[in-house]
Amino acid sequence: MPTWEIEDKIQGAVCGVDEAGRGPWVGPVVAGAVMFLTRDINPEILKNIDDSKKLTTKKRERLYELLLQEAQKGNLTYGIGEAGAEEIDTLNILQATFTAMQRAVQKLNPQPQHALIDGNRLPATFACAASCYIGGDAKSYSIAAASILAKVYRDNLMKEMALKYPGYGFEKNAGYGTKEHIDGLKKLGITPEHRKSYKPIKEFVDKAV
Repeated sequence: MPTWEIEDKIQGAVCGVDEAGRGPWVGPVVAGAVMFLTRDINPEILKNIDDSKKLTTKKRERLYELLLQEAQKGNLTYGIGEAGAEEIDTLNILQATFTAMQRAVQKLNPQPQHALIDGNRLPATFACAASCYIGGDAKSYSIAAASILAKVYRDNLMKEMALKYPGYGFEKNAGYGTKEHIDGLKKLGITPEHRKSYKPIKEFVDKAV
């Protein structure tokens, strides 16, 4: 379970950063950044927050709402950054993820002095000092909160995309390569939101030509 240990070790204005959506074949990669401005946080958040992938959809959505409430109270600041399919195809998914992270951190007010990034790679340049932590969303409250915001925000985006592009099951698969998604591709072709540099989509486009 996450703690304040990493934040306490670094001290100062520290934010957590995590992403959602590197694996899907369609839609943006989304990054969340969270900086707690006080430790006086709703106990329900601290008791239940964890790596977003370990939480049920219902619990994630509940924590998402609670985190937004804490932001309204001024207890935390957060930012959401996106990099779309075209940027992913141009930059590659890793660099597009770093771009989304930069955009998320830039929205924090005040700006952090240090960013805790989930994973094992750091951007070549960042607006502040940064360090990475494998499995950070299970170690740091700040990273775990960023993980939940990024995941739920992206899931909501994919539900909206499902209304615009019905037939692929985006509201259920979030853009991953499920049978329904593949069946939709076979029947309807690709959308402007598909990542053409991803092998399954590239192969589908090549076959369609």
